[in-house]
Amino acid sequence: MRRILLSTLKILISAALLYLSLRKVNLYDLASRVRVESLGWLGLAIAVTLGQIFLGVLRWQEISAECGAPLETRRAMRFNMIGTFFNQTLPSSIGGDAVRLWLVARNGAGWRAATYSIFVDRAIGLIALAVLIAATLPWSYRLISDPHGWTALLLLDLAALAAGFGFLLIGVLPWPWLKQWWGTHHVHACAVITNRVLFSRKRGLKVIVFSLAIHVVTAVIGWCVVRSIAAPVTFGQIFQLLPPVMLITMMPISIAGWGVREATMGLAFGYAGLIANEGVNVSLLFGAVSFLVGAFGGLVWISSPEKTLDNEKSGWRPTDSLANSRD
Repeated sequence: MRRILLSTLKILISAALLYLSLRKVNLYDLASRVRVESLGWLGLAIAVTLGQIFLGVLRWQEISAECGAPLETRRAMRFNMIGTFFNQTLPSSIGGDAVRLWLVARNGAGWRAATYSIFVDRAIGLIALAVLIAATLPWSYRLISDPHGWTALLLLDLAALAAGFGFLLIGVLPWPWLKQWWGTHHVHACAVITNRVLFSRKRGLKVIVFSLAIHVVTAVIGWCVVRSIAAPVTFGQIFQLLPPVMLITMMPISIAGWGVREATMGLAFGYAGLIANEGVNVSLLFGAVSFLVGAFGGLVWISSPEKTLDNEKSGWRPTDSLANSRD
């Protein structure tokens, strides 16, 4: 019953935010701007998104090896593609993480190692995104003239940085009770692994480069979408505006970020002195690209050997992941 209520709430939030975002948007005008030459840019956006998933694979391999759950490149890519599909279908923007956890655990890694690899991967991604936003704040200050918008961006990034570096701090604190209490034991263990990965001579630099590149590539995807409809937006503006939007979209309060992304993108464009409706248009096409890549992931899931496993043996199915995710 709790899962049903949470799913219903997220559907309602997505629907309400989409309605508020789209009520002033002319969808016929948007459709007319997607022409034959636009398909090349959208195709490039899809290709770059697939490349971004592969970068995620390379980072996840380093992290999972440190967690005791080593993954082959081909298998990790398959799991990440399947994860993108469930990100689009489960009522959460991070539902695919729970499915990846299940896939890794069912392939012999064990539930603890699988959970740690996913949690640490997500934590490092969040820290990298917060650091990237912080690095662009001087330019964002010049771009966002509205004081309310600038203050909101600053507070958002400070909160993300505090959460990320606070998590790293937990891993170095010597307090014994962090390892003894059930509620803090696993968080402390993940924090220790995160510190070990980031400050490792063997893995640290690679993981940092992969993490930052993943978020830079997000801006490239957004730029391809902008070019597909010839929106009056520069790459620098997209590079500054899209990462904070993606940070907000990470909150599991909607279905695949729909509604939250459109409302936030329109607001960000407005604060930057750009046309708010163009922000919504870009967000819709960005979401469409993610949906198409997720559909490819669905094909991978249908043809994957994991789908034929007897899920009843474990008493758990991928669609049950919502109850055990970060919601």
